[in-house]
Amino acid sequence: MASMTPSVYVVDDDPGVRDALAILIGTQGLHVLTFDSATSFLQAYAPGDIGCLVLDIRMPDINGLALQDILSIKENKLPIIFITGHGDLEQCTRAFRGGAVDFITKPIDRNRLLESLRKAIRNSIQLQQHEAETAEVKQQLEKVTEREMVILRLVADGLSSKEIAKELDVSPRTIEAHRANLFNKLGVNSLAELIRFYLKALPITGNESITHPS
Repeated sequence: MASMTPSVYVVDDDPGVRDALAILIGTQGLHVLTFDSATSFLQAYAPGDIGCLVLDIRMPDINGLALQDILSIKENKLPIIFITGHGDLEQCTRAFRGGAVDFITKPIDRNRLLESLRKAIRNSIQLQQHEAETAEVKQQLEKVTEREMVILRLVADGLSSKEIAKELDVSPRTIEAHRANLFNKLGVNSLAELIRFYLKALPITGNESITHPS
């Protein structure tokens, strides 16, 4: 089960750097876990935890950029702050293209690191909230029938019950019954809330219009 307490994972093969970072980050009241390799981190990390990764570029087993790639393949969006004593433009560019929050050279600027940590944790919390909302919308969509999906799209397009009834060749009373079911199943109390749900559902389906999930 994912933890809701933000954690900072420090991965660096230099014990002195790990200890110094653990002390600095701990002064901010954050939970810190340190690892001497990417392998040990991967064995311990629970996907979905709120937090961020402070990651050294050069390590003997799996380097930092390779670990970033591994997490990306696993669709793990844990924010990453890279630290390095030997950074170059190519590594920096690759890190940012992979979604890194920051790329900091050693000796590490304390204030810059702490500001990047705050940004990374905010990103992690926002991602958790977005994923929770997405999961809730998916769960609600599963309750809705194919016909109700069609009516939901037409309602969002601005059609009245009479217009939808004509479009589907049914009675307006039938459309009103479907709309009432939609309100109940989706937990909304107004037409505006129904349309907001429709807009939230669009990115989940990946279509310009909602179709019933398979």
